[in-house]
Amino acid sequence: MSTAHKIVAWMKAAGEPSRLRLLALCCERDLSVSDLCLAVKQSGPRVSRHLKILCEAGLLERIRHGQWVHYQLARNESAMQFVRGLLAQLDRDDAVLARDRQQARIADDVTAPAIVSGSRLGRSMHAFISANRDHGRLDSALVIGARHVELLEAANALAAESVAVMGSRRAAQAARAFVEDRGLPCKAVVGGASEDIKAVGSHSAVIIEHLSAAIDSLLPTLIAAKKTLPESGRVWLFVRYEALEGARGERVVEHPLARMRRLLAEAGFSCHQMSPIEADGEHVLAAVATRTATAPGARSASVA
Repeated sequence: MSTAHKIVAWMKAAGEPSRLRLLALCCERDLSVSDLCLAVKQSGPRVSRHLKILCEAGLLERIRHGQWVHYQLARNESAMQFVRGLLAQLDRDDAVLARDRQQARIADDVTAPAIVSGSRLGRSMHAFISANRDHGRLDSALVIGARHVELLEAANALAAESVAVMGSRRAAQAARAFVEDRGLPCKAVVGGASEDIKAVGSHSAVIIEHLSAAIDSLLPTLIAAKKTLPESGRVWLFVRYEALEGARGERVVEHPLARMRRLLAEAGFSCHQMSPIEADGEHVLAAVATRTATAPGARSASVA
């Protein structure tokens, strides 16, 4: 399909008020059909039809988180630029769009899966942290975005106390209930933006579970995490393999391992180990890295 025909197809798909609202929401973060229905206050079948049109046009794509399916902005660079250019013409303070964003945040609290307990994936991530840690207990650990309780337990094994920055009020409440039941010295707070991460203070180690957010938010999260760490502070990172794969239609496709190394290097980390984890229908790439004085472009990692 020529570029002109492609743009016409995109314009036809995006040229409808409801679909424009859905694009604006999915441009900020990945959302489920339930999230989007609650946000735009339309029925499931109607929203699903709009999403199908946007996906068939190549403006959105489906991503799977275990048993849940979410929708995010397509990773094709030209489609992404088209959508962002289109949305840039909108008034961000528009009452309808502002209400949609607010409803999407409420929907996230209502429909987001509670933290998962006793999963094979959680145990595998815990084992990766245990296998790649220094001897001795640290003063404090920061956990970002954990949906698996095993990561809260791993933080407790690493450090005398920990803080968990959770993506929604519901997740934070579930985390608080878990740590209180287990008697873990962990404080759970609601956050996710870079400012929220920097506000929790300094920590000796950081654990990041990045299995649901769009890949675009990973680099800012890593940069914010770095600012909480001392020199040679360590970070453990877990990212969906699918999210690291190159966008469809790219002439040069970056390998997921290369993308992980590049993102860590750009954030100022030296990657020491990477390992794939497959469990519970998820394919995750795990990495451990340290904050060092090495030049940002330096790369050194092995793959288990």
